[in-house]
Amino acid sequence: MCKYLVQVSYVTQGLKGLFKGDATERREAAEQLIENLGGTIEAFHYAFGEDDLFVSADLPDNVRLTASSLVVNASQAAKVKTIVPSTHEEIDQVTKRSIVYRPVGGRKA
Repeated sequence: MCKYLVQVSYVTQGLKGLFKGDATERREAAEQLIENLGGTIEAFHYAFGEDDLFVSADLPDNVRLTASSLVVNASQAAKVKTIVPSTHEEIDQVTKRSIVYRPVGGRKA
């Protein structure tokens, strides 16, 4: 399973829908979407600020995550941004690799 952090911002239609239903109903809808794609929701938090909702979910692959994101974005009720987190073990592996890169107009590093 792959872990994903999803940021959700409701747009006008989504906010109106939230006031017609309830927050628990929205969580249940999100759980149903993710479970139908073979995943699970680890955390589901409403928040203040630019983003209205943060979800931590496990899904089998990027294709299924993309499917869920496209469906939510196409609803025109919310905008979804996804972050693919890395573990500290993965970052340790990255920092031990020798990577050749030449910035624009620069020399090879």
